[in-house]
Amino acid sequence: MVNKFRYFLCIVSTFVALSAARGTTVIPPTFDQLVSQGQVIFQGAVTDVRSEWAGAGTQRHIVTYVTFKVEETLKGNLGAIYSIRLLGGTVGDETMEVVDAPKFNVGDRDILFVENNGSQFIPLVGIGYGRFRVHHEEGHGRDVVMTNERKPLTDVSQLGRDRHAATAGRPLSLDEFKSAIRKKLANP
Repeated sequence: MVNKFRYFLCIVSTFVALSAARGTTVIPPTFDQLVSQGQVIFQGAVTDVRSEWAGAGTQRHIVTYVTFKVEETLKGNLGAIYSIRLLGGTVGDETMEVVDAPKFNVGDRDILFVENNGSQFIPLVGIGYGRFRVHHEEGHGRDVVMTNERKPLTDVSQLGRDRHAATAGRPLSLDEFKSAIRKKLANP
């Protein structure tokens, strides 16, 4: 009971500090904001997900390291392997969960817009909005882009503006999405 109370206090303290620093509502970023705020933008496949304890005493908390095999770097300088650190995870029978934080599994393929990795509790632009899943369409034999919520991304110009319009219609292919990112990077 004492351990659960300590974890509760740790979580509350973390959210109070984060609320004071960033506000409590995540406003969905536009495509332009994703590209401009992302310090690193890459396509990768998850090769490892590992959670561990960090900090001591009342500052003790769980962090998760998600390691990717980098398939393509669109912005920044990355090696063949890149890891992001997220607040939360499971160690043994203890779980610390951050609401709306993306969940990664080995084998996931994603395009990520990363900012302040190692210093931000979720180092993705707009938390889950900075993750786009790569999904292979069996019937069409192509890779398409899905939002973190597994909805097809159809119109990058509607991201952060009209959630329904951004996900209604034919899904963008992976190549179309990466082309839009490259175009925006070339013409900020």
